[in-house]
Amino acid sequence: MDINTTPRAPATLPTGPAQRLDYAEQSPQLLKKLTEFNVAIATGAIEEPIRDLVEIRASQMNGCTFCIDMHVKMAKIHGERDLRLHHIAAWRESHLFTARERAALAWTEGLTKIGEHGVPDGLYDRVRAEFSEKEISDLSFIIVAINAWNRLNVGFRPVPGAYDAKYGLTKAGLG
Repeated sequence: MDINTTPRAPATLPTGPAQRLDYAEQSPQLLKKLTEFNVAIATGAIEEPIRDLVEIRASQMNGCTFCIDMHVKMAKIHGERDLRLHHIAAWRESHLFTARERAALAWTEGLTKIGEHGVPDGLYDRVRAEFSEKEISDLSFIIVAINAWNRLNVGFRPVPGAYDAKYGLTKAGLG
């Protein structure tokens, strides 16, 4: 294939699994509380670029297409570079992340997929070298929240991009 040739889009786009139910409609008070929790997290000690990386990485690990779609768009709106977004899944091999970002991504993986013997002391020590105790606590709550959203969205399958206009994500230009 000539690299200067733009590939054509398929005649019809494949469809994903159908949404199972609308949890916002079924449990509005619980959704409100989870949303309030998310708003509180945004005012914590962790800077926005790290929040974006953490939310994307946990969503990748959990296979949450809805959340990957949303948080990649949010990261783009916040000014994240395309190449870094492409490298998140392979952050260990990438040279594009700071020591602080790498510690946050490692902690995200450790808390998202808790091993049989918990979270190793070595991982905690690595995170503690980059973050204060307050920051580790706030980072952990970010991880808790994104994992909650991932579980809802993997379970109920909302359509990725369906709420872009509502959440202002069309600004990302990735629709």
